Amino acid sequence: MTLETKKNVFIALGKFLSQFSESENTRKEGVLANDLFFDPFVDLIHLSQSHNGWYTPEQVYFSIASWANALTKENLNTWLKPYDFKDITSKKVALILAGNIPLVGFHDFLSVLITGNQALIKTSSNDQHLLPFLAKYIIHIEPELADKITFVDGKLENFDAVIATGSNNTARYFDYYFKDKPSIIRKSRNSVAVLNGQESKEDLIALGEDIFRYFGLGCRNVSKLFVPKGYSFDAFFEAIYEYQDVIQYEKYANNYDYNKAVFLMSNFKLLDNGFLTIKEDSSHASPISSVFYEYYEDLETLQQKLVSEAENLQCIVSNNLIKKSIPFGQTQRPNLWDYADNIDTISFLLITSGKI
Repeated sequence: MTLETKKNVFIALGKFLSQFSESENTRKEGVLANDLFFDPFVDLIHLSQSHNGWYTPEQVYFSIASWANALTKENLNTWLKPYDFKDITSKKVALILAGNIPLVGFHDFLSVLITGNQALIKTSSNDQHLLPFLAKYIIHIEPELADKITFVDGKLENFDAVIATGSNNTARYFDYYFKDKPSIIRKSRNSVAVLNGQESKEDLIALGEDIFRYFGLGCRNVSKLFVPKGYSFDAFFEAIYEYQDVIQYEKYANNYDYNKAVFLMSNFKLLDNGFLTIKEDSSHASPISSVFYEYYEDLETLQQKLVSEAENLQCIVSNNLIKKSIPFGQTQRPNLWDYADNIDTISFLLITSGKI
């Protein structure tokens, strides 16, 4: 199967996904296999919350829209242009996927198939339905892919390389268990934002998207703010009030009540607006419904600190205050070439397939 054929399969998938949105699901002319897959996918979207309580229709639709926007001819060509796909040998690549946000493992799935390798997939117990459905769709579009995709319930066996995502604890297990295989082992990371008090209301509203999308469960969600000494959080709280409806969701509200109670019983000083607590803390990893903050003296020193902590960070958000930071509101809208942990998955897979 040629690279162009594989690209066209995923372009077709992108067109299929573009039909679905929270406001309306609309059949479009020319979309392949709609008669077989459109209605079942709508049903699956609305069943997702029964499979995973955090997978509300709003969050699932957002993930679907993100992939619909990514899977275009232009994006795929831009992403893959730097690589040489000639003379590669197909290998079996085991994928151990996370399930914290909908379709979080899709990029690894896409990368394995687009490089001509075989995907041996172990889904998370928290996300067992969305990816298998999309796999069925692309196999229907291109039956040759059937031999390239295998979902595994039990033990992973007979594979040549592995890409595994988990917590810091599971990563230690992965490091040991897969020590004899080429691997990418992803650990827990967090994202941070750097503010200087000059941000507009629109900036801070967009920052709220970085905080609250997927209820803050993703490694690309902002969980920590760096602010200058004397910073007032009034403008921040005013802007993120737009996200107040998050407290209406029971699972989030339970986390808010629990974590707030734990903080108060420990006599921590908190800022609280009724649906988010802000706590001064040196850690990057804050619990659901809370964001930590830390004061900085000057941006140059902060830049050095963030560089030294790079292996624990996924994204840095700012108005160009920090080198290589991304704009507010964009953490959960990565491009195909924005690799998790800054590890080039395509290069890894090409090397594993014998193309150095």
